[in-house]
Amino acid sequence: MKLRLPGRRADSATTPDAQSDLTSQLAGSTAVGKGRPTPRRNEAQGRRSGPVPPPPTTRKEAYRRMREQQAAGRGSAREAAARGDESSLPARDRGPERRLVRDLVDARRNAGSVFLVVAALVLVGYFIPNPAVQSYTVFIWFAFFLVIIGDSVILGRKIKKTVAERFPNTTQRSRSLVWYGISRATMIRRWRFPKPQVALGAEV
Repeated sequence: MKLRLPGRRADSATTPDAQSDLTSQLAGSTAVGKGRPTPRRNEAQGRRSGPVPPPPTTRKEAYRRMREQQAAGRGSAREAAARGDESSLPARDRGPERRLVRDLVDARRNAGSVFLVVAALVLVGYFIPNPAVQSYTVFIWFAFFLVIIGDSVILGRKIKKTVAERFPNTTQRSRSLVWYGISRATMIRRWRFPKPQVALGAEV
């Protein structure tokens, strides 16, 4: 028989039930640890990464992996720039005004786009030892040069007018935009970068 001193509670009143305490702790830890809904199976599989490749064993292998990663990064960035992704374009091609100029150039047939072809033919004509052929070559080159000048003037006026209508508060200099468009117009269409985003004859 146990004696109780006055003023002291029974042990059962001061000592918590071990089983109930453990249950409450488990419930609390489950509630705290959860904190969010259980992810779906497809989401968990999408976040699951593949096996980690083993570390390189030699310096040559490490250098090869670094070059492959750099090449992959450059390739993806160049593809994005070719598509006209603004964040991947160089500084000279960024801005809505420059995009508009590119579309204006790509939507028309430019005399300057065959400049390289005509220049190659003229260069070949200079090496032909025939005075008549060389004379015709000089005449063709001079006539084509005049055509390019006239076409560039028309293109420059169109660029100035369209940019002024679409972007009246632009901070871009019109001379810089015109030169940007003319330099693009002298390139063959398939060689232009960024790649053309409009078809020939399209309304811009």
